Amino acid sequence: MTSRHNNKLPTNLPQLQNLIKRDPRSYTEEFLQQFRHYQSNIQIFKHQPDKPNKDLAELVMFLAQVGHCYLEELANFPKELTELLLNHHTVLEPDLRMTFCKALILLRNKDLIDPTSLLELFFELLRCHDKLLRKTLYTHIVTDIKNINAKHKNNKLNTSLQNFMYTMLRDSNPIAAKISLDVMVELYKRNIWNDVKTVNVITTACFAKVTKILVAALTFFLGKDEDEKDSDSESEDDGPTARDLRVRYSTGKKTSKNKKKLEKAMKVLKKHNKKKKVEVFNFSAIHLIHDPQDFSEKLLKQLESSKERFEVKIMLMELISRLVGIHELFLFNFYPFVQRFLQPHQREVTKILLCAAQAAHHLVPPEIIEPMIMTIANNFVTDRNSGEVMTVGINAIKEIVARCPLSMSEDLLQDLSQYKSHKDKNVVMSARGLIQLFRDLNPQMLHRKDRGKPTESSAEARIQDYGELQAKDYIPGAEVLELEEEPKGEDDEDGWESASMSEEEDDDGEWVNVHHSSDEDQEEVAQKLQSIPLEERKAKAAAVSASRLLTQDDFKKIRLAQMAKDVSAAPGKGPKKRKADSDEETQRGELLTLRDIERLHKKPKSDKETRLATALAGRTDRKEFVKKKTKLNPFASTSNKEKRKKKNFMMMRQSQSVRTKGKRSFRDKQLALRDALLKKRKFK
Repeated sequence: MTSRHNNKLPTNLPQLQNLIKRDPRSYTEEFLQQFRHYQSNIQIFKHQPDKPNKDLAELVMFLAQVGHCYLEELANFPKELTELLLNHHTVLEPDLRMTFCKALILLRNKDLIDPTSLLELFFELLRCHDKLLRKTLYTHIVTDIKNINAKHKNNKLNTSLQNFMYTMLRDSNPIAAKISLDVMVELYKRNIWNDVKTVNVITTACFAKVTKILVAALTFFLGKDEDEKDSDSESEDDGPTARDLRVRYSTGKKTSKNKKKLEKAMKVLKKHNKKKKVEVFNFSAIHLIHDPQDFSEKLLKQLESSKERFEVKIMLMELISRLVGIHELFLFNFYPFVQRFLQPHQREVTKILLCAAQAAHHLVPPEIIEPMIMTIANNFVTDRNSGEVMTVGINAIKEIVARCPLSMSEDLLQDLSQYKSHKDKNVVMSARGLIQLFRDLNPQMLHRKDRGKPTESSAEARIQDYGELQAKDYIPGAEVLELEEEPKGEDDEDGWESASMSEEEDDDGEWVNVHHSSDEDQEEVAQKLQSIPLEERKAKAAAVSASRLLTQDDFKKIRLAQMAKDVSAAPGKGPKKRKADSDEETQRGELLTLRDIERLHKKPKSDKETRLATALAGRTDRKEFVKKKTKLNPFASTSNKEKRKKKNFMMMRQSQSVRTKGKRSFRDKQLALRDALLKKRKFK
């Protein structure tokens, strides 16, 4: 009896599982006994599938754990579990259903089940009203597909699963459709399913009737790639660096003239670096859509008849504007639709202005965008509005015009430029930004006093006509190469035309000596460039471009020559004494941000409640300002002197000390002050 009591293997499944994993052949009989027990429990379960069965749950997990040890005996075990879940998943007890799913996941991790059939089963189980189960299945689906494509992409399996998910997105059960969408979005973000088919399957979810699915799809297209980081580091061979310019202008006398030249050259370098920076797409999914024109038209039709909340409508407007701006689509009905919401009191008006600016591009006819610009100018840029409203309006107009310059009329531009003398600092800076934009685009549209100092680049600036494409058969600035090769000497290695500098070091770590040209040589080269007629420059540039292969050093010289056009004055124009107003250049990427519209150069004043809250927040700990008690024992009695301080004045006015206090001499006051200070220092 005692030996039977100590032998617990038939009932102690964890112990038996451990022993089987160590030596499967020695415990075959015990395993078969448990397997027969499992089969009998299955028969009982089929008669009552909605009842909880703890023994069956333990046996299923036991068989899943040792499934790799007895492949022949358990060949049909995964299929049985799959059929049980398919037939009874709606009525199964939640814990037992979760156990069956965990057993199948365990078998899949041991590569005992085909992934296609299991994933299709799990997508079917997503219809169950069990949040914990859905979360577990979602995690496994994403992880399993990631592991399948870890070494190399399994295109055959991916295609079959994508087709199945496409049908699941159109499923009548919104929960299953939503999780299917979440799986595809997660796999796209992990760069597993980042192909065209996945993106175009997700586009169908933008027309779903269920709001949660619609919002999830819109959020996917409006989001940003987390892995993308702006690479600010420029290779040193691409052009002159800031260090090159500092070294160049630090040689020789340190005059104020050289200092001003350095500041101006640094501004031009910063501007050209921003132009040269390679554009990073904020979100590549928008670029993978098959037919963006048809997609945007359907979205606009849905937006016009939508009864969703206002936040969802804003998301639809943002997606349409990004599609129109990035793909340069023709969607003329979108601009009058947005124009209806362009009022200062409109909720989320800055986002609507952002949509209006994002949807503008150079292929839209100017007469389509002109009414929208006039609406913004009439509703926002008026003196009856606050400074913040006017600033937002001018910023929106500036961003729209930067993408479609032909939509700005000369009269409106000159009216808006008058706000550079407004009393509000934010309005002043926004107007200066608009003026600076047209100094680069077409200075002739501005007042004469607003055009700034004429340079060679501003003299060549011109807004192209609608549909005009300016294609050149030469590299602009290539004529500098011939000019610099004519004089042969040591000093012609530098100047605005070549400010290159060797960054190499000796083996001992010492800098190589670099020779820089003087200001006279630089001015001489600039004068040579300006003395050549424009047509002759083009002819020389075309000859140089066609006759030789340009190296990186040649391109560096060309870039310096183009930068010099922004610094050097135009022929016949002397330097101005007054410094031209210039707004800080911002990099215009493919997508706009709210900061481009809401840019306030001066912090708005706080109201009384905000200032009071800030003051109270700073008074949390003021112990250092509290008078320190000098008594060693806080419970000791007070002295007569301290009692006199607390007495009523009418009681003390007749005392000798009070009557004679005002009659003390200067010497008495000095002695009293000395004693008081000594006493105070003694008790510190």
